[in-house]
Amino acid sequence: MALPGAPAGSRVEGPAAVLRGRPRGPTCVGSDARRGPRLPPPTCMAPRRAIYIPPCKPTASSSPLTNTLSEQTFVAAREEQPSKKHPFAQTKQQRPFGSGSLVVRRAMAPATAVAVAAAGRVKTALGVAACERDAEKLELIEELTKGFDAVQEQVLAAILARNNGAEYLRRHGMEGCTDRDAFKARVPVVTYEDLRPEIERIANGDRSNIISSHPITEFLTSSGTSAGERKLMPTVEDELDRRQMLYSLLIPVMNLYVPGLDKGKGLYFLFIKSETKTPGGLPARPVLTSYYKSDQFKHRPYEPYLVYTSPTAAILCTDSFQSMYSQMLCGLLARTEVLRVGAVFASGLLRAIRFLQLHWKELARDIETGTLSAKIVEPSIRDAVAEVLKPNPELAAFVAAECAKDDWEGIITRMWPNTKYLDVIVTGAMAQYIPTLKFYSGGLPMACTMYASSECYFGLNLRPMCDPSEVTYTIMPNMGYFELMPHDPEAPPLSRDDPPPRLVDLADAEVGKEYELVITTYAGLCRYRVGDILHVAGFHNAAPEFRFVRRKNVLLSIDSDKTDEAELQAAVERAAKLLEPYGATIVEYTSEADATTIPGHYVVYWELMLKDRRDGLWPEAAVFEKCCLEMEEALNSVYRQGRNGDAIGPLEIRVVRGGTFEEVMDYAISRGASINQYKAPRCVSFGPIIELLNSRVLSKHFSPACPKYGPYKK
Repeated sequence: MALPGAPAGSRVEGPAAVLRGRPRGPTCVGSDARRGPRLPPPTCMAPRRAIYIPPCKPTASSSPLTNTLSEQTFVAAREEQPSKKHPFAQTKQQRPFGSGSLVVRRAMAPATAVAVAAAGRVKTALGVAACERDAEKLELIEELTKGFDAVQEQVLAAILARNNGAEYLRRHGMEGCTDRDAFKARVPVVTYEDLRPEIERIANGDRSNIISSHPITEFLTSSGTSAGERKLMPTVEDELDRRQMLYSLLIPVMNLYVPGLDKGKGLYFLFIKSETKTPGGLPARPVLTSYYKSDQFKHRPYEPYLVYTSPTAAILCTDSFQSMYSQMLCGLLARTEVLRVGAVFASGLLRAIRFLQLHWKELARDIETGTLSAKIVEPSIRDAVAEVLKPNPELAAFVAAECAKDDWEGIITRMWPNTKYLDVIVTGAMAQYIPTLKFYSGGLPMACTMYASSECYFGLNLRPMCDPSEVTYTIMPNMGYFELMPHDPEAPPLSRDDPPPRLVDLADAEVGKEYELVITTYAGLCRYRVGDILHVAGFHNAAPEFRFVRRKNVLLSIDSDKTDEAELQAAVERAAKLLEPYGATIVEYTSEADATTIPGHYVVYWELMLKDRRDGLWPEAAVFEKCCLEMEEALNSVYRQGRNGDAIGPLEIRVVRGGTFEEVMDYAISRGASINQYKAPRCVSFGPIIELLNSRVLSKHFSPACPKYGPYKK
């Protein structure tokens, strides 16, 4: 999954301190509740940043990486804490901005030394830092990536040492051993199914040292749409410190490209879900829910770069309507102060836009009267919103006038005119939302800042304002121990009787090749296959830079064919070009392998949007038939061979009515999926979902011919 920043004064430690996995000094959490919501920006998975930990003074034996922040920096940071203000008010006078897209395009590259010399900014290898604190964190990135393999070896030794008493390591002959070569020779590469017995023992209440010598404090659940089930990922208490260290690097990197983020606010749509407990009593919840409900989040200190419009009470409300309504309302009230708009995934931001389309009249009425809708019944939300909601007929009239227009192109920059960029994940399966986001934002840049998952946080995008097609993530070597399994899409899956695969250290990755990521974590996962396929795009110093390609799982198969997510998305994008003359775009899609026909065939469900409701023409049936054939032409040779041999039936497109995928999402959330981490499934097999989709079908269309097949076409 690809998450967010941290207070500028937070602890940033080098390998030696991070390996120990515990705070190095007193924790200062005395933030004033009246300073309002200040969240770490939600990129990749979600915002988390809060705890303010002063660094220790250097000692004679300390390494340079351990003492990344000086005591002087901490004192200076404390002196910058503002006096009490209105709960949602920024501490500095807002300066006017030009149009959002214009401002951002000026900020696409790091600031030059000439432009910032007068401001006293600090030059680093990554660019000119906004301040000395940023410079120290950027230098930490340089030190970690230059000594990448040495740090990785230290991390592995630390993980093995701290989990020395774990049953799992003892079973594989690693008790008392921290040697990297021995670890590789003795410990097997595993999947979730291999670890399920151990995880179920922990979930059922076994408190012995099964995989970790430190207590498992909770399980972090997968999104619910990966591999068809919610997986339980064990975590330990001090894992938050490592994640916060990574968050603290995000804003210094973003400040290289977008200046002035401390002069305004961020509008982020963030949510939790009701957590469950395992039979043994451990919490099981999404990683973002875990963070938002933590004391670190609820008592986070002030940081001018991380002031957000959403009240904490709204984020912590499990009722998705009340949460979304109040977050949208507060965002509208602060429309001229908003400098960036985001959610965890691109689909989440589009859901917010859809919510505005459905509820703008009621929102405008609340703004006009200064009275919150009676539908919002949570007392904590009503109290928080009451502090900022005052009668504002002028703003209400503006919101009503803009939202009443048929044309919603550029609605984000119309409603929030100073927006510099969108902060959302648009890599992997989220890439399909890019055209729709461009439409609604007027072409604003989209920043993908961080690569993370429920299992582990991995790294950063050191060029966050690049084009989405060029996004790469630099792995930070202190987050866990990482290996790579060479990925051959044509190779058959490994069986239990096969010899263990040869894994590659990240420092030995080859540019241009694809690998599956394998991780070893402080919480006790050893040589665990994450299932992410990564493409090595290059190196930053000695650290590899990866493009996220796809999840490894195959989506569709009728006969001997195997179609994965990336291939299906490429086929949809190719067919979508045929809709462009009609002003139609694909809002969302999913698929199923329909085996009820003979032969079976692929079914793809499309929800469409006409860009211009007045002049747009709905495509004719013949256009959709051409789209079917165009998709088949884009699929792999095994599929096309099967089609020509009658092993696979003609591909079918079923066009569903508007709002269908919102209903699918609502259904998934009602069954326990996280609204933060929800991603529309690219393939469905669950009966009720298929029934829902089929009940909303407007038209059905089949490929009129077999796709071309021959040795020349791969």
